[in-house]
Amino acid sequence: MDGAELELERRSKFLNSLIQKKKAIEQQEQNENLNVKVRASDMPLALQNKAFKCARDQLDYMPGKLDSKRLALALKKEFDSTYGPAWHCIVGTSFGSYVTHSLGGFLYFSIDKVYILLFKTAVEPLDH
Repeated sequence: MDGAELELERRSKFLNSLIQKKKAIEQQEQNENLNVKVRASDMPLALQNKAFKCARDQLDYMPGKLDSKRLALALKKEFDSTYGPAWHCIVGTSFGSYVTHSLGGFLYFSIDKVYILLFKTAVEPLDH
């Protein structure tokens, strides 16, 4: 590589880092608007945003007291229908868990004072 190519590559990396920083700031602002805190994740941002929006919509729609089962079912159904089967969802204000999940299919977050664990497992056909 000559000097011009090296300079072009350096500038390209710099611009990409600026773009990534801007995206991270925008994501953080959106999460703050929804009152979301990501606790742990192995999920693409697009899927995370879908989960946050679905959870926020369900919580805003619920009259009064939290209905954990209804929220968990809504998230599971939404992700099963959009991204394929074998999604699982646990919702509550206090729980422990230890799960095995598919790569790119794990999200643990809080919204208001509710904690949500959403994860996908592999579906394997039964051999009879």
